[in-house]
Amino acid sequence: MNLQHIKLFCAVVENGFSVSEAASATFTAQPVVSKHIKALEDEIGLRLFERRGKRFVGLTAAGEEAYAIARRVNADAISLKALASDLANAREGVLRIATTHTQARYVLPRVITQFSSRYPEVRLKLMQGNPKQCADHVAACEADLAIATEALSLDPLLVTLPCYRWNRVVIAPRKHPIARAGTLTMEELARYPLITYDTAFTGRSQIDRAFASAGVTPNVALTALDSDVIKTYVRMNVGVGILAEMAYDAKGDADLKRIDASHLFAPSVTRVGLRRNAFLRRYVYDFIVMFAPSLKRSSIETAVSGG
Repeated sequence: MNLQHIKLFCAVVENGFSVSEAASATFTAQPVVSKHIKALEDEIGLRLFERRGKRFVGLTAAGEEAYAIARRVNADAISLKALASDLANAREGVLRIATTHTQARYVLPRVITQFSSRYPEVRLKLMQGNPKQCADHVAACEADLAIATEALSLDPLLVTLPCYRWNRVVIAPRKHPIARAGTLTMEELARYPLITYDTAFTGRSQIDRAFASAGVTPNVALTALDSDVIKTYVRMNVGVGILAEMAYDAKGDADLKRIDASHLFAPSVTRVGLRRNAFLRRYVYDFIVMFAPSLKRSSIETAVSGG
């Protein structure tokens, strides 16, 4: 058995059981992928994939267990390479960050500027997606860390650490009736069409729970994948927006009224997600501490190692 067997086995699973897509993702010829899968099954004496004709359509029960082990082996192999790279040149490499639009657009620019000044030879790669996709990127070793609010803690291969708390604001055109209302209530919000995040994004579950607890049914007219889209449709008078507070720019969004909604919704916590037992290069630790100064390298190391 060799590591290429493991790598390609994982790639097939993570590319929807498509051998051709796994080959493309790993820059390998399709027949080579098939050959490695057959060699792995022959060597361990297990049928890993359910088949329909020549196509893979899922994992067998044995394949499910083998895949869990293979992911750990593949991650450990990547950690070994990271260790070698760190010892050879600690200030050069690639930092891959999986994150949401709100974090990438409104929170990370300051941190990335600081990081790039300290590590000019480290290339940065931002991979945007919803929180579940961010977690999957890290679990599949495609990203070094994930930054998001929800879903990171649901993946058993990840450990997550809290970075900062935040809440929501309501935004509307300055001439909108809600902009002239007194203390904002759930009943007042429910009077208007609402524009907010898709259910997979940025603490949306907190919004839904708040309306349910108040016994009020919201009129959600439109959901979006990022904050800028929400603001665009608020400006078009499609509805009133419910937005992550860090996504409101006092200068750029001066045409919109910002109304505090922290008394209506429970706060959310942005977290950083890391692979359990992964070897993290020194610049990864430094980036995390720049992003969340409350975290210390020692506490990150303890969490990643299972402490």
